[in-house]
Amino acid sequence: MKYYLTLLSFVFFISSNAFSQEKVVKYKVSSGETINQIAQKFKVTPYDIYQLNPDARNGLTANAVLLIPTKTGEAKKEVAETKTATASGKEVIHEVQPKETFYSIEKKYGISDEALKAANPFLEKTGVQIGQKLVIPAKGSAPKTAAKPVKEKGAEKYVYHDVQPKETKFGIAKQYNMTVAELEKRNPDIVANLPVGYRLTIKGTAPKTDHVPTETAKAVETKKPAETAKKAVSYMEYQVKPKETFYSLGRVFHLSQEELLALNPSLSEGVKEGMVLKVPAGYIAPAPIIAAQVPDKTTDSSKPVENTGGGIKIIDKVKSEENDSEVVALTKKKTNERKKVVLLLPFNLAKVQSDTAGTSNRIKNDKFLNMTLDFYSGAMMAIDSAKTLKLPIDVAIYDSQETKTTSNVSSLISKLQDADAVIGPFYQNNAEATANTLRLYNVPVISPLSKDSANPIENLYQSIPASDVIRNSVFDYMRSKNGNIVAVVDKKKESIINYIKQNQRGVAFASLTETGGLDVASLKSLLIPNRMNYVVMETGNTAMVKATIKAMIDSQKTCQVQLVILEPNSTLDTDEINFDNLVKLKLMYPSVTRESDEQSVLIYEKQYRLKNKANPTTYATRGFDVTFDTMMRLVQGKTFQETADMMTTQQVDNKFQYYRKEDGGHANKGVYILYYDSDLTLKVAN
Repeated sequence: MKYYLTLLSFVFFISSNAFSQEKVVKYKVSSGETINQIAQKFKVTPYDIYQLNPDARNGLTANAVLLIPTKTGEAKKEVAETKTATASGKEVIHEVQPKETFYSIEKKYGISDEALKAANPFLEKTGVQIGQKLVIPAKGSAPKTAAKPVKEKGAEKYVYHDVQPKETKFGIAKQYNMTVAELEKRNPDIVANLPVGYRLTIKGTAPKTDHVPTETAKAVETKKPAETAKKAVSYMEYQVKPKETFYSLGRVFHLSQEELLALNPSLSEGVKEGMVLKVPAGYIAPAPIIAAQVPDKTTDSSKPVENTGGGIKIIDKVKSEENDSEVVALTKKKTNERKKVVLLLPFNLAKVQSDTAGTSNRIKNDKFLNMTLDFYSGAMMAIDSAKTLKLPIDVAIYDSQETKTTSNVSSLISKLQDADAVIGPFYQNNAEATANTLRLYNVPVISPLSKDSANPIENLYQSIPASDVIRNSVFDYMRSKNGNIVAVVDKKKESIINYIKQNQRGVAFASLTETGGLDVASLKSLLIPNRMNYVVMETGNTAMVKATIKAMIDSQKTCQVQLVILEPNSTLDTDEINFDNLVKLKLMYPSVTRESDEQSVLIYEKQYRLKNKANPTTYATRGFDVTFDTMMRLVQGKTFQETADMMTTQQVDNKFQYYRKEDGGHANKGVYILYYDSDLTLKVAN
């Protein structure tokens, strides 16, 4: 289970005897599978899996073998049940688990849909519900006479769903109480992708014509085009390429034909090569057309960049339209029509090249260099996407040669003063020094990774929300829901107590006992019926955590309650705390990142894996998000400063909602409020 994902560190607490009473099973990872998905499958937490597989923290690869903890005998329990049903000739009772469906249960026991429903007639009306006790008939047994006549099944009505922009297979499957696998089984054409406007078969047998996606396929009018256009934050221009159609444009921009026409009336005459269209800005290009060199972490001879004496020249294997050459540098001379973005990344090439042990050894042992290379690989994905979109942007990347106290940025100022935006350096003091120097030239400097509170420098943009901003976002959300906020805070957490008292007036504190434990009666007395009660719990004391959770579970009979934490809490990851109870209380917490199954996010992850042969790390995605967000802001016909004051954007993991601080400079308050839903998945509340 993952609480509050930070961008700079992952802290895992490992107990040596955590699994002393458990056994393990081996599991082979499927392509694209995540730790969360595997954890849910085996009813354990990601933390449990990381304990036995430390290397999994760096990402999963297809066909990798993981050790999965299971309670003694539990790993064999379901297998035994299946064998009983299929071999012994006797019926068994199955209790429906979260996320199980008709299809998964039938597949597990090797029985037909008719046999399962015949043995459990109520399923026709209720469907599969968590906690239901189902009779699993012996394989090959005849249906009971009480079952509904089979002929009625033939009268089943056809139910279809037209795919809308931004919809995902996961979201559609959940809407109709089915799994993605079941949805794909009914609609084999969507295994590879999910085209906008495609008509999905949800129930029954559809006419064959409904399965064919065409350029003129209409989507169900759940949203009017005008409404969709109104909600879009910003637009950009896109030039139609040869052989593009309504269908291909719809897939790229997640728009139906009707929505494209609403934005571009000229399309009423058809899609023509060279047309300039108005389309939503901020999407991720489906497939990069270039493959800029990404640092190789495995070979000694590989070089992340070309050292050009102060600058780094990024070479792309792309045919130039200007000189028909096969090699063209991204760092082109800026013209009036084009924007210039500069990345200052701490490669420290001099140290790498002088390391007698070789580049490979340094990459293996230098965590800071690894972080830099990951950030760089994500930034290159963003640059690739910009080239695919033919954005008028030139990118220059320089080695900032950083340490915590020094950098070579002062020697690069002549190359930075004409930039439209500078991303970096990494260390806060270096970012501030760069912003101070470039303030005279009105060049915005984006600090990409530092969480420190920034000094008031007008052209400095802190892209990671500060800790108080993160905390404030939770309280702002709870108040927006007219919630009653109660705090259960360990007396050792003085900083939290002072923060709430000074910044969050009106929050009631539950009393503590003389020994420092929770006064349960006090907590219950502060809860208000007919209103959502948010209980902010900040303690590492296991006894206090258990007492708080038990009191809240008991109070659910008369009140609405939700558990909230403000920062990571390792106690919640221990075996002593029942994860099911945290789900019942819809545990909520703030995070600067999110997990999403949106189509654009899945495309990014897939393209990253194809290009880098590895899953994107947090730093890689951060590199993509900051770089792509900066470039997209610069092509809106406004300066970066102007877009920062008026636009909130959301990329793969990160949200960017810049605001002017009272003392000067800009900070980001783009924070996600996440909570665990009843289906064991993380959802975004705000």
